[in-house]
Amino acid sequence: MPYRRTERVLERLAGRREDILRASRDIAAEQGLGAVQIVPVAERAGIAAGTVYRYFPTKADLVEALLKTIAEEEIAALRSSATAAPGPLSALAAAIVTFLMRTMRRPGLLAAVLTVPAERELDGLRLVWRRALVAEFEIAVRAALAAGHLPEQEAKLAAAAIFGILAECAARPPAENPADPAQRRSLAQAAALLALRALGVADARARGLVVQAPWLVETG
Repeated sequence: MPYRRTERVLERLAGRREDILRASRDIAAEQGLGAVQIVPVAERAGIAAGTVYRYFPTKADLVEALLKTIAEEEIAALRSSATAAPGPLSALAAAIVTFLMRTMRRPGLLAAVLTVPAERELDGLRLVWRRALVAEFEIAVRAALAAGHLPEQEAKLAAAAIFGILAECAARPPAENPADPAQRRSLAQAAALLALRALGVADARARGLVVQAPWLVETG
């Protein structure tokens, strides 16, 4: 019986932590990372501020946990799509499209996490996770280079460059209605083609990878 009680307590604690992070995510998407403060997060989560402090003693702790959660979710999605692809260049295209399709559904959140200016301390925290995301693209670029699918280039620089293209397009989608799945798909195609061409993929090959790609669908 004591074991079962402990198990229930742990589940409740984990659930409360998720509620806090969910509220933080919503506020960041709406108002930016700077608005992720203990009291507003507590109000959004429907709990006392003291409860938030028990999980996250400072704002920096809360923002760090939020960034870690978001980055880990995106990294898992990138790896899953790349693993399912039939080859190294397809895996790179899959990672690019997956990132675009996921983030364009939540442009406010991506902008808050990657592009909108914030306090220096928060900029340092999110730089860690931005680098982690770029590293995933670097792995894909290196694999495509090793297979001879890309012209010779510096993989780390190439990954950072295409990530910049993707983050800007996803955070500020140039569409009349980015909430429309059809417009998101069209924008994802255009941005992915731009990124692949920038890496040196021939136009016809890039179009074959992106426009007709079976993974160009709404992902979770």
